[in-house]
Amino acid sequence: VKSQFGKIELDIPRDADGEHEPIIVKKHQRTISSDLEGMIVSLFSQGLSNRDIESHMNKIYGLEVSAEMVTRITDKILPIAKEWQIRPLNELYPIIYLDGIVFNVNKDGQIVKKTAYVVFAVTIEGKKDILGIWIGEAESSKFWMGVLADLRNRGVKDLLICSVDGLKGFEEAIKASFPKAEIQKCVVHQIRNSTKFVSYKDRKVFCADMREIYTAANEEAGLAALDRFENKWGIKYSYAIKSWRDNWQYLSTFFKYPPEIRRIIYTTNAIENFNRQIRKITKTKSSFPTDDSLFKILYLIVFDASEKWTMPMREWGIIVNQLRVYFGERVDTYL
Repeated sequence: VKSQFGKIELDIPRDADGEHEPIIVKKHQRTISSDLEGMIVSLFSQGLSNRDIESHMNKIYGLEVSAEMVTRITDKILPIAKEWQIRPLNELYPIIYLDGIVFNVNKDGQIVKKTAYVVFAVTIEGKKDILGIWIGEAESSKFWMGVLADLRNRGVKDLLICSVDGLKGFEEAIKASFPKAEIQKCVVHQIRNSTKFVSYKDRKVFCADMREIYTAANEEAGLAALDRFENKWGIKYSYAIKSWRDNWQYLSTFFKYPPEIRRIIYTTNAIENFNRQIRKITKTKSSFPTDDSLFKILYLIVFDASEKWTMPMREWGIIVNQLRVYFGERVDTYL
C-alpha cells in the first residue's frame, strides 16, 4: 500500500472461510490514512515504544497494529531526518550552545554508551534552532571538532559566542574551525564542580562567598572576590580554587558584556532546558536498538520543539544592537 511516508508491505492473515476482515487497511485498499500514520508517528515522538503503540492503538481504537508495522512507518522518517541533518545553514549564528546527552544503545548484542552531540543556536533574528544532532561515542573534544567542522562544511562562516560546559579541550575544538569565536564556560557547571566535595556544614557559606565571584560588576571585581574566596577557603578546598583559576579565561568572558547578553551566555541553561525535554520523552527507554532508532526519535523531538520556536528571544532587539557594538561588521554584514 502507499502511505505519506512511502510504500509499505503488509502481511495480511487469511482464513479458510475467507471471513477475516482487516480493520486498518480494508480489502483492496491501496492507501493508508495519513491520520493513522500521523497518530503512530506522534505517539512514537512522545517516547512510546513500538509495543506500547501497538497496545495503545488496540485498547483505545480497537485497531490491530503490529510492532513491525510501527517500525516500518516510523522508519520512513529517517530519510527526512538525514536530509535535515545535512541541510545548508546560515553563515552567521550569534550564539550557540554545545552539549552532549548520553544514551544506552545496542551494539553487536551489547549495550554501550553513546552520546548525542547537540548544537543549539540562536539566529541573527533571535530565534532558536537546532543545527544538528550527531551520534558518537563518549563525549570528547575530538568528536566536537568534527561536529564544528561539519557546521563549516554546511555553510557556517562565523560564530560570535559559544557557551559550553567544562569538557577538557573544548576551546581548542572550537578555535580549530572558528578562531574568532568567544568562548564562555558554563558558570553553573563550575559551581557544581566546586561544591562536589564541600561538607554540608560549610556548603551554605561556601556558596554565598562563591556567588560574589560570578555576580560581580566586572572582571576586576570578580577577581577580587576570587582572591577573598581563596583566602577564606583555599586551604580547606584548594581543588575548588584551582579550578576557578585554571578556567578563569573562559569563565570570565561574560563580564565584558551588558546584563542582557550576560544572562543568556553565562550558563548553558538554554540547551539544558531542551535536553530536559529529550530526557522527559526518552526516560522510559532503557536502551535503543540502533543509532538510527535513537536519531529518529531525537529528530522528531527537535521537529516538535521547532514548531513552537516562532518568536525571538526576550530582549533580542536590545541584544542584537549590543552585539553590533562589540562585533561590528561581523554582525552588520548579516542584518
